[in-house]
Amino acid sequence: MTPATFEIDALQESDAARCAELEKLLFPGEHPWSERAFREELRMGHHYLAARDRNTLVGYAGIAFVAGPPHAEAEIHTIGVDPAYQRRGIGRELLRGLLVVADAAGATVFLEVRTDNAAARTLYEDEGFTVVGLRKRYYQPSGADAHTMRREPRA
Repeated sequence: MTPATFEIDALQESDAARCAELEKLLFPGEHPWSERAFREELRMGHHYLAARDRNTLVGYAGIAFVAGPPHAEAEIHTIGVDPAYQRRGIGRELLRGLLVVADAAGATVFLEVRTDNAAARTLYEDEGFTVVGLRKRYYQPSGADAHTMRREPRA
């Protein structure tokens, strides 16, 4: 459960620099997203959430719709939580916030997760995702494999 001091709200363009800073901490050895990448995601109208401890951004998550009705589909683009704040339920709350948006649109949701990230995969499975595929060498430059996971919409 998220402690009472945490607030989930909309990610703002002014949060992009902090998101990029967290990306570097969270995804060393990969191509972390830049401040510009976060700004572009928001400008394209994708749905992004922020987790804040008072005024400090400690987590972020985003989803994009890739197909509309009658067979709506969405992709989780990213979820990240400051390492100092992990294991407090923040990632779960961010994911659930994205899933509320997807479910409201009746969307099937897809995501990719590193095959060696057991904690993330367990979170996704707990929230109804199942593995539907394997993407060899998906993450670059490390060459790590990814599982593609899917969750059907909920009423």
